[in-house]
Amino acid sequence: MSFATVTGPRTGIDVVAERVRERLRSEEVDPARDPDRAAHIAHSEVRRHNDFALARGVDVIDDEAASVRTLLASVAGYGPVQALLDDPEVEEIWINAPDRIYVARGGRSERAPLVLSETAVRDLVERMLQATGRRVDLSQPFVDASLPDGSRLHVVIPDITRRHWAVNIRKFLTRFRSLDDLVAAGSLSTDAAAVLGAAVREGQSVIVSGATHAGKTTLLGALIAASPPEHRIVTVEETFELAVRAPDVVAMQGRQPSLEGSGEVSLRRLVKEALRMRPDRLVVGEVRDAEALDLILALNTGVPGAATVHANSATDALRKLSSLPLLAGRNIDRDFLLPALAASVDLVVHCVRDASGRRRVAEIMRTTGTVTGGMVDTEPVGVNLA
Repeated sequence: MSFATVTGPRTGIDVVAERVRERLRSEEVDPARDPDRAAHIAHSEVRRHNDFALARGVDVIDDEAASVRTLLASVAGYGPVQALLDDPEVEEIWINAPDRIYVARGGRSERAPLVLSETAVRDLVERMLQATGRRVDLSQPFVDASLPDGSRLHVVIPDITRRHWAVNIRKFLTRFRSLDDLVAAGSLSTDAAAVLGAAVREGQSVIVSGATHAGKTTLLGALIAASPPEHRIVTVEETFELAVRAPDVVAMQGRQPSLEGSGEVSLRRLVKEALRMRPDRLVVGEVRDAEALDLILALNTGVPGAATVHANSATDALRKLSSLPLLAGRNIDRDFLLPALAASVDLVVHCVRDASGRRRVAEIMRTTGTVTGGMVDTEPVGVNLA
């Protein structure tokens, strides 16, 4: 495998990139807002370089079009990683070290033919965080953030990691926006899509469960897209991932505390605020802590909901949702939680990712509204899944 390396002495393209940056600054051109003008500047600087290259004894840039794309990625995008971000087949990118970069395609991982420098990795993270208002430093060694295209960035730095910055970019894939898209991809059957679509339109509450990378968020987004257009949807997430397309939608995300330790906005607070916004459906991107209590209480007020939860099965998801609220305090009683959960959740959809990388719906369970032996009773929905 050959690796493209971003290290070593300055090349002609590096010099041209500096001139492009200087012109963008001096002419007050924002590449994100005026990409055509930025492309014109990059092209003119490549031409200028080639016009004087031979006289100055430096190498001529042979592929001008490719060089312009590289320059634009460097000054306006995310440098050498931009090509991976632009590749529609790449689902996720992670950097374990500057010389160990991996991507996921079709649910399977492979090493990317790219080597960066330590400085390049830090510059990449800094550029990605510029528009998010979030930070990563010794006092805040973790960060979760949403990129402008909806992709999710997660970074951990030393001394939490042993030596190198660990960067993970989960791309927002636009090709699976609807239940029909998932049927076409083989993730669920036409019959299963019809059942789920009808449940959403009828105002039923749906929990999507599964392991990491099983396709929970993608399915949740497709379910929300099946909502009636007149429904008002309010979503709450730790970091924006859903990017819901609906006529009437409000999306909220949590906030990390400031350097002084103040200003934090938790999912629990967001769920409570969402109920004041007249939602026809409340969506929690992922339930993993005491916000499970607030979700169950919200569903018991009659507001339909949808959420994801990490679990190994549909039954395990309900068991987890009955336990997580206990984290809210000692005065929470399972004798209250179980009947409330049984009465408020209608369907649990469990997703899996098999050894080939294929993501699919493996279970659709319906709650019966009763509790037996300390467990919420369920029954399978009689439909072919995939």
